[in-house]
Amino acid sequence: AALGAGGGNFRLALAELLGPGATIYAVDRARSAIQALHHRVEVDRPTARVCPLLGDLTQPLDLPLLDGILMANSLHFQREQAAVLQRLAGTLRPGGALLFVEYEVARPRPWIPNPVPLSRLRSLAREAGLPTPIQVGTRRSRTAGTAMYAAAISLATSGGK
Repeated sequence: AALGAGGGNFRLALAELLGPGATIYAVDRARSAIQALHHRVEVDRPTARVCPLLGDLTQPLDLPLLDGILMANSLHFQREQAAVLQRLAGTLRPGGALLFVEYEVARPRPWIPNPVPLSRLRSLAREAGLPTPIQVGTRRSRTAGTAMYAAAISLATSGGK
């Protein structure tokens, strides 16, 4: 699942990486983002099945058990971040993973209201009872003028327990 799907750039790249046979549930709370993603799926025709869904990460999501969750630039829009992580971990199959792409900033900005630098993600994971996130990459953001990181939390058993 791709949560906080927005315009779909990360989701469509993920669809190409996973290929035929994969299903990606692209969830966003903005109806306009879901409509835009429906259009992009029709135009781009990714190899994996992409299912845009209207949903809010602060509420239970109507999804099947998942192999993984991608949250690219979406956790920083959540106020109750540890609760969101805990709820999402409960939607994963045993051995599933949470993958995050976030900005390495400590102070809020208009487009990053609740920053999640890697140190904060590690604290949130501990608070949610999840394994420690492992950084898997970094990159300079052209639009935000700061570093971004990718980190993964691998769950040994269902729900992160």
